[in-house]
Amino acid sequence: MSAKISIRFFNDREVRALWDEQNAKWWFSVLDIIAVLTDQNNYTKTRNYWKYLKAKLKKEGSQVVSATNQLKLTAADGKQYKSDMLDYKGIIALGKNFPGTKANRFIDWFTYSDESIDGKSKTKAYALFESSFINSIEIGTSKGLQQIHAYLFGGLYDFAGQIRQKNISKGGFHFAASRFLGDTLKQIEAMPETTFDEIVAKYVEMNIAHPFMEGNGRSARIWLDLILKKRLKKCVDWSKIGKKDYMKAMVKSSANSSTLKKRLRNAFTGKIKSREMFMKGIDYSYYYEEN
Repeated sequence: MSAKISIRFFNDREVRALWDEQNAKWWFSVLDIIAVLTDQNNYTKTRNYWKYLKAKLKKEGSQVVSATNQLKLTAADGKQYKSDMLDYKGIIALGKNFPGTKANRFIDWFTYSDESIDGKSKTKAYALFESSFINSIEIGTSKGLQQIHAYLFGGLYDFAGQIRQKNISKGGFHFAASRFLGDTLKQIEAMPETTFDEIVAKYVEMNIAHPFMEGNGRSARIWLDLILKKRLKKCVDWSKIGKKDYMKAMVKSSANSSTLKKRLRNAFTGKIKSREMFMKGIDYSYYYEEN
């Protein structure tokens, strides 16, 4: 069993999955699904509900129970425990045992195709960790950011890796003017990146520049982690920064980056070579961009 772990989000709730290399498919946490479908935060109640439902389904002769597999997942205490898991078909069958619009919305979300641009880009982002390309990316330069963007969105956007030629804005905030973008990027590239404060300042300025028409945040977070790994032997455990907290900190950062620094510092980890940490980071990074 490969250690590739993915985290999906439904209504801001985590749904963990493990990749089965031998059978080329994902296995999903049953308890995470139960928590979503019952809107339950209490682990004991969720476990007891699954115990009751499993007995009921077994009595009815449902194939859901026989399709359940036990695999190890990391719990909140950092230890690994065997957990009931179901594959794609099993989760769909399980979801049908829950009446109501929420179950229907969950199944619609769960069956959403990974053939979308974001889905394909996320698959490329996963692959980046084990590619030789990651070792050739320039650290801390605008070219390095372009390399990352081209890798993530090549073949998906015709502007992959290309500096934008148009002005863009978001939520009333206007990013760097396109006609000055070349000079702006040269200035950002020249900024020092020796200390944590310097690296965050450089990251903030790159966010304000927003050099691409789309995909800036996803590319820049990888860019930031590569700088942190090289200069400080650290990276960010993005799972420790909530979506709303991150977005608020980024909005404020153009005027005051203290909140962003606090969020990033509290999420620091020395696991810079961890495949699981990288994959989890990609999951959260793409989650930040969901509307």
